[in-house]
Amino acid sequence: MAEFAYNNSYHASVEMAPFEALYGRKCWSPIHRSDVGERAEFGPDVLREAKEKVRLARKRLLTAQSRQKSYADRCRRDLEFAVGDRVFLKVSPMRGVKQFGVRGKLSPRYIGPYEVLERIGTVAYRLALPPKLADVHNVFHVSHLRKYIHDPEHALLYEPPELQEDLSYEEFPVMVIAREVRKLRNREIPSVKIQ
Repeated sequence: MAEFAYNNSYHASVEMAPFEALYGRKCWSPIHRSDVGERAEFGPDVLREAKEKVRLARKRLLTAQSRQKSYADRCRRDLEFAVGDRVFLKVSPMRGVKQFGVRGKLSPRYIGPYEVLERIGTVAYRLALPPKLADVHNVFHVSHLRKYIHDPEHALLYEPPELQEDLSYEEFPVMVIAREVRKLRNREIPSVKIQ
């Protein structure tokens, strides 16, 4: 019954019911079959009407799609970088490897900054990568980049992890500094601090 109600309800995107858009006629109600009042047509008129319905539904869907796109594009902005700008590069940890607990909140999300050498197309950039990242292709989509804002007091003494070709890395604990077991009600939670 729910499927029947959905297929016969008016949709603003196609300005008709989904059943009518698909079959070119209103759906017959199981209760009031005589209310529709249309008789079946056969021959070339059926094909012509079906093509017209498909054309009309496509036109209405394009109108609804452009309306929704205009709503979505209000909050979006295009990222553009100039040649010589410095950007951070997004990296992802290896799948299946835990970092710093369940969620990996302390793992690095971006490495760099690296200089933009060239703009390729509208959404891709070539970066000047260091020699240890020579195995990685140096052209990246704009979604993998974040602008670096220069701060003279910003001193970053961080060694980036060893990256594989797919920009993933694996974390290894170096040394256990402290270990503590905390009691929470009737559970014991081990806590380890590593360097």
